[in-house]
Amino acid sequence: MAASAILLEAEWPVISVNGNAVALAGKGIVRLASTISASIEVNLFHRTLERERLIARHLKKFGAKEILGVGPTASKVVGGISSPRARVDPDGIGKADVVLIPLEDGDRAQALAAEGKKIISIDLNPLSRTSQVASVSIVDNVVRAIPALIKASKQMKKLPRSRVEKYASRFNNGTNLADAIEQIVHYLQGWMKN
Repeated sequence: MAASAILLEAEWPVISVNGNAVALAGKGIVRLASTISASIEVNLFHRTLERERLIARHLKKFGAKEILGVGPTASKVVGGISSPRARVDPDGIGKADVVLIPLEDGDRAQALAAEGKKIISIDLNPLSRTSQVASVSIVDNVVRAIPALIKASKQMKKLPRSRVEKYASRFNNGTNLADAIEQIVHYLQGWMKN
C-alpha cells in the first residue's frame, strides 16, 4: 500500500523499464501507468535504438501512448553511473520525483536516490543494493507485484488524501526488509526440515 500511496502522491512519477520487465509484465506496466498517471521510460544497459524502439512498440500494443527514453530523447546524464543506463529523458526520469524500478541494477538505483528521487523497487532479493537504497522495496516477482500495485492503487484512489499520506509517511523500508528476510528464513527452515 505504501508504494501505491507514494506513486499517487508524486508530482511526476515514472516507471522505468527494460526489456525483461516489459517481456514479463508489459501489459500490467501500461495499466499501472494509466492508473497512477505515470510516464513510462525505456532505460537499457545494452542500449541500441532498435532495442528501444522494439520495447516501445511492444508497450504501445497494450495501449501506451508515449514512451520516453527512446533515441535522442535520453539526453540527460545521471551522475555516478558508468553504464549507458546513465542516460535518461529530461522530461521523464530526469525530472521525476518518484521512480518505480522493476528488475533494476544497484548503481542506478543508488544514483537516482542520491539525486533525491524516491525509489520504489521490485526485487526478489531484500539484501540487494537496489532494495537497500529504495524508499519502498517490494520483495516479490514483477509478475505478481505489478498487478498488486494496480489493485492497491485503485483502492488508494478512493481514499481521502489524508489517509493516502498516512500510508506513505508511516512506511519504514528497514522494517519492511527485515520482515522479508525473516519470512525467507522461516520458509527455508521449514523447507530444510522436510
